[in-house]
Amino acid sequence: MSDPQKAAVLHVAKVIRDLGGRALLVGGCVRDSLLGIPSKDIDMEVYGLDADVVESALAPHYRIDTVGRAFGVFILKGLNIDLALPRRESSVGPKHTDFEVQGDPSMSPREAASRRDFTINAISHDPLTGEDIDPFNGTSDLKSRNLRHISEAFSEDPLRVLRGMQFVARFGLSAAPETIELCRALSPQYLPMERLWEEWKKLILKGKEISLGLDFLKSCCWLKYFPELEALDGCQQDPEWHPEGDVWTHTLHCLDAYATQRTGEQWEDLIVGLAVLCHDMGKPETTYTDEDGRIRSPRHDVLGVPVATNFLERITRQKKIFEEVLPLVKQHMRPLSLYRDRAGDSAIRRLAARVKRIDRLVRVAHADNSGRPPIVPNFPEGKWLLDRTAQLSIQDNAPKPILQGRHLIDLGVKPGPKFGKILDLAYDAQLGGVFSSEEQGYEYLKEIIDKTQ
Repeated sequence: MSDPQKAAVLHVAKVIRDLGGRALLVGGCVRDSLLGIPSKDIDMEVYGLDADVVESALAPHYRIDTVGRAFGVFILKGLNIDLALPRRESSVGPKHTDFEVQGDPSMSPREAASRRDFTINAISHDPLTGEDIDPFNGTSDLKSRNLRHISEAFSEDPLRVLRGMQFVARFGLSAAPETIELCRALSPQYLPMERLWEEWKKLILKGKEISLGLDFLKSCCWLKYFPELEALDGCQQDPEWHPEGDVWTHTLHCLDAYATQRTGEQWEDLIVGLAVLCHDMGKPETTYTDEDGRIRSPRHDVLGVPVATNFLERITRQKKIFEEVLPLVKQHMRPLSLYRDRAGDSAIRRLAARVKRIDRLVRVAHADNSGRPPIVPNFPEGKWLLDRTAQLSIQDNAPKPILQGRHLIDLGVKPGPKFGKILDLAYDAQLGGVFSSEEQGYEYLKEIIDKTQ
């Protein structure tokens, strides 16, 4: 919590107290504080006062966003502090929108905490007295690294299974058997994709042991809702190259290796993490045992692209995710093959054009290489490829086309359907080293324009 947030929290608590109410810190910020993890987002719950009184009391001191006012939620702009009145929620149908929500300032902290998902998220803290209010022994569960649901009301929101997945991965938790049993009876059928995406994103960006989260999902029998993952479980690999076991086990090791190498750039980490998750999804459809008894998965990198596409379509509609993750899946074995062949600049430039950023591909390949314990990672191809792309100035970007439409116009070509074809030919020639400057590019254009007339 930043100093401005601390000051605002204390001030809000005093203002609410002076009016006869009580303001408590709740949820993730309390949990994270007990774990020694800094929190950027602060949640407070206000008891004993209605929404009009809370808004009138705080409006002179803060810029308040009242978008959630109908549900008793206020946001203190610029401080990442959300204030909410305790509310009763009851399910009236299978969909996430099928809830009746009623604000109730008279609720006790215990009663309000009972609507939360897990005990570790049901701890509240009084910033004025320093008192922790922990009616469901969440502190004890945190110390013992136990994930436990609060009540049968847990089943009202199936998203809590995926929340459990990312909590297990982030905090190294073990789920209580009764919680797993409850999760098995739930289904994501009516959950909107946007909510699924947020939990998968947290798993990839925040999970310290992503393998634990995915094994939790498996224990809850939820892999059947993600069949591209379920197919990895039990898909055998050649034990000489993969002594760790099947493709599922390999993928979990790869994800844990990726998690130790995050850069902190969220978009980059997200793209690389998703590519690592999807990189071997082509193996179940391509794996066979040859006449010598060797297990092989030919072209699993290329044939895995449509399978990875199917998986991603279950959790997101973001076109940019598909555009940037799938080329990494398709090309994840290329760093090793280029290194073995001591490939020239042309091949490296073409690879950079396909994947957009070679540094991403190297991270995916490194995670893949690291996911084969007890084999110790040996990854000379990574440094070799990064060094080569650094020399070519294409380590974190695709080669930029030297020739564009204006060059064609300069040479008297009128805009039309063949513009794109000519420019594609020119870019391919540039990648192949046919020319490397604008002047040389003009000469090349003159030649191919004459041939296409």
